Amino acid sequence: MRKAGFAFLALLSLVALAQTPPRSKAPKAGKPVYVDFGAAAVIAPVSNAVPAEGDGRKSEAERPRSNGSGQGAKITATPRATTAGGGDNAVTAASLNPSGYVPDDKYKLRVGDKVGFQILEDREAPKSLVVADSGELDVPYVGRVAASDKTCKQLADELKTRLEQEYYLRATVIIALDVANKFLGRVYVWGQVRNQGAIDLAVNENLTAGKAILRAGGFGDFANKKRVKVVRSAGAHGEAKQSFELNMVDILEKGKTEKDIILQPDDFIIVPSRLINF
Repeated sequence: MRKAGFAFLALLSLVALAQTPPRSKAPKAGKPVYVDFGAAAVIAPVSNAVPAEGDGRKSEAERPRSNGSGQGAKITATPRATTAGGGDNAVTAASLNPSGYVPDDKYKLRVGDKVGFQILEDREAPKSLVVADSGELDVPYVGRVAASDKTCKQLADELKTRLEQEYYLRATVIIALDVANKFLGRVYVWGQVRNQGAIDLAVNENLTAGKAILRAGGFGDFANKKRVKVVRSAGAHGEAKQSFELNMVDILEKGKTEKDIILQPDDFIIVPSRLINF
């Protein structure tokens, strides 16, 4: 029995010794120690500072300025444009002339023409203006300006100068013809014709005195066809008053149309009566 007890105790000691973890060996002096950091991540600090360009402050060019007159003149700054290559100070050509617009320097404005007026710095849609019977345009900020017989380019240059003198640091003025008046003016037929009165003269129409009489219904019963008179008033550019006498028997009945004359706006056609009516 005693031998069996000692054997059982020895067995328990061996089991306990087997379950005890072995002590780690200390590295010998002079040998390098390797440390595995694995997937250790280094996180860079994130800055919450606002970029200098996005601080919401207006640039010097965008701040309102006073012209010193004390009248509260309206002044706007030209907006900056950015090109594909970067850089704030580059102004694109489109900001000056949208859609490649080129001012018309050929067609001269007339009474009744409708034009579009725009100042790019205002960033507003074009305003529709009509050349009045006086030949003037009622332009915002400026008032009435003579427009008749001027091209769109001439008028835009003139308005740009006037606006920059009083209201703007820089004014990009665009004036474009929207609708041309299809009537050049009127001529007037008086005397021995069927229908006296005004006849509209269309643009690019070669209306002669003979055609105007036919449009008025033809001659009256007592018309003196050989002494039809065309009176042309003095021109705005210093032209003297003129008077023409036409023989409509030759022109209309004999076909000598080369003796007819082309009418101009405000011409008067006077058809007199015969002295002896029979």
